[in-house]
Amino acid sequence: MASQVITLVGVLLGAMTSFFATSLAERAKFRQTLATRWDERKLNTYIEYISSVKEANRAARQALEAHERGEDAADLLAEMEAAEARRSVLFEGLMLLGDQAATETAAVVNDRLWALLRSARNPAGASTGVRQQLSLSIIEALCDLQVAARSDLAIGKSLRAGRRTDGVI
Repeated sequence: MASQVITLVGVLLGAMTSFFATSLAERAKFRQTLATRWDERKLNTYIEYISSVKEANRAARQALEAHERGEDAADLLAEMEAAEARRSVLFEGLMLLGDQAATETAAVVNDRLWALLRSARNPAGASTGVRQQLSLSIIEALCDLQVAARSDLAIGKSLRAGRRTDGVI
């Protein structure tokens, strides 16, 4: 009888150990799946936000160049405003999904972009040099955002060393 109780206790301990080990493994797998799902959404949000900033920056620069040549820039300004509206919506997603460093850096990007957009809306207000500096400051802020996003997503080494400063984005 005692040997049967010992066997039964051994089977119960084995079953409980197996159950808890499987439960822990499944819980870890679920957490990893959830983290991966959010990382994919974060990555897409970062990419779309940065793309919309680049679109608004490009349209603003082109509108300013058209104005300097004495051409009508209405279509370019409309494109700029559409990109700005898209950027505004995407920024809300970035605020929800990004970490603090990325959202703070994105706020800096916003401020710098808005300065360029104001200049494009009122081209008489700033010189060409100031406008170019505004555009370069946006590029610098975007590079900082890419570094913050890579950190948030736990992606390898920083882009900071290889960032572009030639005004091309």
